[in-house]
Amino acid sequence: MAQDTFHVPVLADEIVAFLVQKPGVYVDGTLGGGGHSLAILRALEKAGYLESSLLIGIDQDDAALRKAEETLREFRTNSVLVKGNFEEISGVIQRVCSERERPRKVSGILLDLGVSSFQIDSAERGFSYLRNGPLDMRMDSSGQRSAADIVNTCDERELAQIFYRYGEEPRSRAISRAIVGYRQKHGPISTTEELAGIIRAIAYGGDNVIKTLSRVFQALRIEVNRELDVLREALCDGIESLEDHGRMAVISYHSLEDRIVKTVFADSAREDWGPKGVGLREPLKRGAIRLVTRKPLIASSGETASNSRARSAKLRVIEKNPEGGSCAS
Repeated sequence: MAQDTFHVPVLADEIVAFLVQKPGVYVDGTLGGGGHSLAILRALEKAGYLESSLLIGIDQDDAALRKAEETLREFRTNSVLVKGNFEEISGVIQRVCSERERPRKVSGILLDLGVSSFQIDSAERGFSYLRNGPLDMRMDSSGQRSAADIVNTCDERELAQIFYRYGEEPRSRAISRAIVGYRQKHGPISTTEELAGIIRAIAYGGDNVIKTLSRVFQALRIEVNRELDVLREALCDGIESLEDHGRMAVISYHSLEDRIVKTVFADSAREDWGPKGVGLREPLKRGAIRLVTRKPLIASSGETASNSRARSAKLRVIEKNPEGGSCAS
């Protein structure tokens, strides 16, 4: 199911197999270039579900929305593309379903938490230390403060906390000290190349340099886009938006994301059996969901050979419990 260089959908066959169970409303909360959405729509068509189904695609990146519109042009009557962040998933579902006179609970939700290849490869977006460009990293360029704003205004302690918390970078203090010293001497840091040069002077030894650069740039991207805070909200809102037996699939790419997904899903699936020793036949309260995948699924060796982005991908899937309670945030 390979797409062009804009977006190669990871674990697309698995996503389709787990999500497409019946006709209904499906939501791709991280639309990107539309690769996963195209796979879902084609699966709905193949199963004979398309005529009574609708796909809602959400993305905050204008370039992604333009590309997705092109990718999904053959399914334009069965898809609605919305500019927004997946933290707004509940509101988007309510609005679109109301406009299209559809039920306000959905059959399936997908969140692919990776940064698209197109964003990484676009120097002007400032996501990668491999390409020189403005130090930006905003998913929505009209929105929040940029990476340059953070690097140039945060003090040494604040920067160290960001690098350690979101990048798990062991040399966070030394790097933050070097950044503050550089900007005091040379002025504001404005490009990815400038920042990478400062980090390279602190890191040492082949692979260590690459890993350090990756961790620091990841940390800045997460801070700029509030990715982990947004993720917690979106997971719970997504669970609440599912119809009975509806499913949510989430693909994560690093340990911080996967830890949040695992924790929210585990807490939301937990049943209340009361105090120890009571011996109830049924729980006092059932979980809001059940875990479809007890352990995360990973890409096959064949997929990782053709798509390096799939190597770190982990897929978790849950199903809404008809008798369950609310999401545990």
